[in-house]
Amino acid sequence: MQLTGDRFTSETASFGNDLSTLPNFPAEIRAPQGTLPGVSSFQVHFADHDIMTPGDRPDVLVAMNPAALKANLGDLPRGATIIVDTHDFTKRALAKVGYEASPLDDGSLDGYHVHSLGLTDLTLQAVDGLGLSRKDAGRAKNMFALGLVSWLYSRQIDSTVGFLEKKFATKPDVAAANVAALKAGWNYGETTEDFSVTYEVKPAAMPAGTYRNISGNLALAYGLLAAGQRAELPIFLGAYPITPASDVLHELSKHKRFGVRAFQAEDEIAAIGAALGASFGGALGITTSSGPGVALKSETIGLAVSLELPLVVVDVQRGGPSTGLPTKTEQSDLLQAMFGRNGEAPVPIVAPRSPSDCFDAALEAARIALTYRTPVFLLSDGYL
Repeated sequence: MQLTGDRFTSETASFGNDLSTLPNFPAEIRAPQGTLPGVSSFQVHFADHDIMTPGDRPDVLVAMNPAALKANLGDLPRGATIIVDTHDFTKRALAKVGYEASPLDDGSLDGYHVHSLGLTDLTLQAVDGLGLSRKDAGRAKNMFALGLVSWLYSRQIDSTVGFLEKKFATKPDVAAANVAALKAGWNYGETTEDFSVTYEVKPAAMPAGTYRNISGNLALAYGLLAAGQRAELPIFLGAYPITPASDVLHELSKHKRFGVRAFQAEDEIAAIGAALGASFGGALGITTSSGPGVALKSETIGLAVSLELPLVVVDVQRGGPSTGLPTKTEQSDLLQAMFGRNGEAPVPIVAPRSPSDCFDAALEAARIALTYRTPVFLLSDGYL
């Protein structure tokens, strides 16, 4: 569902709509399939005017199983459209989420426009003859759903076809199956007359220019690279992998040609210790983490204050307390950033407001750190 949402978002952005997204992953490690805690969803809100939030009440829900339907039904306004895959509406799957009878048959969905489709079976028919096992072929049903919703909202699928062919370049049979399912979904909407209405949302008014798709962590990494170039200093990143901050480590490790040294430490304390040592040696020291890791770094941050050394502490926040909820977002660390140290150790805090603003925020955090010889907190979060 994350890939489906990401591709629909890209199609929508290419069309010129303004948008906001809400990817939502299970917090549990390997939550049981078909259970409410295991539901993964992706919400996108788009329009021909400024969109500031992902929205509260979706107009269309695509539910792949009973758990997805039950987890999200309460968010839908009456009259919303529900597209549901009937394949997994078995007695066992219904009981797993607390349904005594199928909601598709008991009248509980009478207030909605329900399209009960055998998405899995339709996908298997679409990819028949491509040589995939039934299990692998069924995995392409997300692309069938994407094709159908793309047709419903007058989206072109050419860019997604190119994306799939590139993503699965080493597995041409898988690429062919996904492309076939995508086109079959689009053609299903076009030919079956199951949907009486389609929609076309006009492009939003935006300044002319070249736009790119960017996440907060990617913009943050680029901002830190730009800071190193502007300051004419080598960058040293000391980091321990932690969701949702690990992307910054992944990205900066690719840019050795810009004078970046990325060090994956054995723990959070070693990571910030190495970064502070690099600052002492004349580099721009950076460490990345989330709330639980920042708690471990607090003593070294206090040391950096005492030594008057520049250090950028990136905190991509997630839900807490303690080790927290790795995939759930909460802007939870402001008080920890302000006061979470021994003695008197004030630290400046910079907080970006959007994914693209992460670039400017990273640049500003580094500027303050180098100008005033102090550690600086950069408070991003999982939604960015």
